[in-house]
Amino acid sequence: MTRWKEISGANERTAEMEPIGVIDIGSNSVRLVVYEGAVRALTPVFNEKVLCGLGRSVATMGSLGEEAVERALAALARFKAIARILSVKNLMVIATAAVRDAQNGPAFIQRGERILDVPIEILSGEKEARLAAQGIMMGFVDDDGIAGDLGGGSLELVDLAKDRLKEAGTLPLGGLRLIDTTGNRIERAVEPIDSALASLPWLANGEGRTFYAVGGTWRSLAKLHMDQIRYPLHVMQGYKLSAREALDLCEQFRKAKKPLDIPGIASVARARREVLPFGALVLERLVKRMQPRQIVFSVFGIREGLIYGLLPPHEQMRDPLLSFCEDYAALRSRSAEHAWELCRWTDRIFADPALEETADERRLRHAACLLSDVGWRAHPDYRGEQSLNTVAHAGLGGVDHQGRIFLALSVFHRHETSEGNGEQLSERLRSLVSKRVQRRARIVGAAIRAAHMLSIGMAGIIDQTPLAYENASLVLTIPRAYAALDGERLRRRFDALADLLGKKPKIRISG
Repeated sequence: MTRWKEISGANERTAEMEPIGVIDIGSNSVRLVVYEGAVRALTPVFNEKVLCGLGRSVATMGSLGEEAVERALAALARFKAIARILSVKNLMVIATAAVRDAQNGPAFIQRGERILDVPIEILSGEKEARLAAQGIMMGFVDDDGIAGDLGGGSLELVDLAKDRLKEAGTLPLGGLRLIDTTGNRIERAVEPIDSALASLPWLANGEGRTFYAVGGTWRSLAKLHMDQIRYPLHVMQGYKLSAREALDLCEQFRKAKKPLDIPGIASVARARREVLPFGALVLERLVKRMQPRQIVFSVFGIREGLIYGLLPPHEQMRDPLLSFCEDYAALRSRSAEHAWELCRWTDRIFADPALEETADERRLRHAACLLSDVGWRAHPDYRGEQSLNTVAHAGLGGVDHQGRIFLALSVFHRHETSEGNGEQLSERLRSLVSKRVQRRARIVGAAIRAAHMLSIGMAGIIDQTPLAYENASLVLTIPRAYAALDGERLRRRFDALADLLGKKPKIRISG
């Protein structure tokens, strides 16, 4: 009965959550995102954008273009209908730089509110920066650096240290605004960008730290780089470049006679290609001024920051990675309780000083245990491959690509002892991580394989079958009540685990 109670409990969890929607009226796009609920590990259930270009002529003409306004209002009407179909009772609507700065912005807001029948909040530059900071807090742990959210009309910059906002500023450096003010002449943009950045002297505090790049234009740059180096994991969140790599990427746009000549440009959506050279220039000038250690790309921005601000303090303090994995275990595995038991069971293996792990490695191991059974419904021949793909491309927050690959390889090895069906992707992923990460993933996967052969994926058994080290042996103690579970397949898996640890396997029946 435990198994079916666990699975029905997952359905109850989903039913208890109330969807929440955010409409973001930006200078370039108008977007609706509907989230499963206001929780620490956000899961979008619907995401659509319309590129309207509201901010295309605000800087020079002072107003929103008529055609852009009509496109935006049509998008709002569609989004209202979608929100109704998805039973979104809590719909929040925000507008940013273009509407904030345009003379006809108030008239647009009035028409938009009549369509939506909900208020539209025009964010100040200060609040936009604060929401961008909260978006980084939602998607990362131990954040320390400067975040920049580049939109079509403005650039918001914030200095963050351990979830604390230290400095903030907003600058008129959005991609569409720069196109407008320079007549689409990129050589004319260097001086105004440098002048605007110089107005924030605290940017010098970014030296040697992380720069968090937020916004669709900068994500397109990351996608371009992935294509150029044939990076196997096409996940934007947590993608990382060194400062030198970022400069080399950005400078391609100034050196190329035409942006279309740049390798990989076909991977970027056509609608983004127009603003990409200006977004690259802004990033180039920022990196040269700040001299950060690395650039990390974030899919979490002001929309996620808005939800973060709604969470109670205890929910904000939860680990975003473990929160996601716990929810996913409840939804997809046979027993979330058993997944937590695996965390404790594997703690005993890594108590060996030879396997000493950092605090972050420990949380990643626990995350792997929580995700270890999410592929149980797949065909046995493909569980490893499908689990690898599911975890590698999951909407995880609070983890970098190295950690993401460790999780994917761990659940792969939980199902596969050899490469088998997942050989191509697993091999490419392994090439991106160290031998230490690879070995840890194999050990965790082997431990989970052995545990499942003992517990059959059900809670209440492995907590009673402890592991221990005795001299050169790894000892598994099974109480006499479960002695019949000892068998050939369990011993094969336990032997494989002991072999990876360089120990002799020993199974003891007690009681």
